[in-house]
Amino acid sequence: MRTQLLIASEDSSYTDHLSDYLLEQHKTVFDVIVCSGEHNLQEQLASKKIDIALLEASMFANANLKSVHLPLLLWSEGDDCNEVPENITRIRKYQRISTMVSNVLEIYAKGLSKLRNPDARRARISAFWSPVGGVGKTTVALAYSAGKRQNGKEVLYLDFEQFSSVRTYFNDSGKSISTLFDMLESDDGDIKTLIQSISKEDRDSGITYICRPENYDDMNILSIENMEVLMDACSELTDELVIDMSSICDGRTQRIFELADRIFLVSDPSHSSQMKFEQFVSQNNLFQRIRDKTTLVANKGAAPYVDMVNTVVSLPLIRSLDPITVYRALSRVEFELLNSPFGIPVSGTAFTSEV
Repeated sequence: MRTQLLIASEDSSYTDHLSDYLLEQHKTVFDVIVCSGEHNLQEQLASKKIDIALLEASMFANANLKSVHLPLLLWSEGDDCNEVPENITRIRKYQRISTMVSNVLEIYAKGLSKLRNPDARRARISAFWSPVGGVGKTTVALAYSAGKRQNGKEVLYLDFEQFSSVRTYFNDSGKSISTLFDMLESDDGDIKTLIQSISKEDRDSGITYICRPENYDDMNILSIENMEVLMDACSELTDELVIDMSSICDGRTQRIFELADRIFLVSDPSHSSQMKFEQFVSQNNLFQRIRDKTTLVANKGAAPYVDMVNTVVSLPLIRSLDPITVYRALSRVEFELLNSPFGIPVSGTAFTSEV
């Protein structure tokens, strides 16, 4: 259900510009109602419940705000705000609209009760993991994400690595995922709305993502319970939730494996990768529990273990030092492969490995 947002201002050029932006950039988040006069405002307030109302100071005097969950003052320098109650939060009128929208949604999220509803999940969860670092796991996860986006799916990429790779691939200037962790710890607010507030969409790939933690410890102290709440909320907002996991195999990793609809185990030709995969398969009974929903991704031209799993994707070696170039090239690979009969390896879409 979209958030009902009312904008009340006598400045029609401003409201047109703001509403056009919201309808273009946030059409899945907001239903926008514009009021240019006091009479029109009263009609709207009397006819429906409003989640968020952005009102100029002149609109507050006679407005009946009983039907508004969150009234906010839309103000600029020189406005007469004497008729506005002191407890009303102020939102600066003339600022970058994306910043304004983020702030408004964050304020709204913190004022709502957190409601966890796993049955409302609509996303498929795809988890990417390897028992060893440096095999290209993040690049493969983003290649998969970009491919899904090219096929018209909404994709949310969630990085649970100890040291986040988000900054390597995306603009990392937005609000940190630590903002979500703070709300989860305080148990005060609507986590789903806050995710919508701080998530960003990469302009080139169309992948939605959240910026890296503010510090290393934030990810370390994320509890299994809070991680699950976060995944549930993300799953209600997208078609495909892609989880990029740390290479350790702890309680959080095992819980993600349980919740995931599909697991991609990523390896490369290195000796350490081969040895650790053999150890994981032969000495960890966890593998037997996840085997049926696991796909082996043999990256960088690695020879896959055909007896490990029934589904294998072989990726070529892309000769480029730019990780963005690599994942975009690999996004053309078809990951949705049928189980290969008799353990015969299945390769991804063929194309040149020279980039």
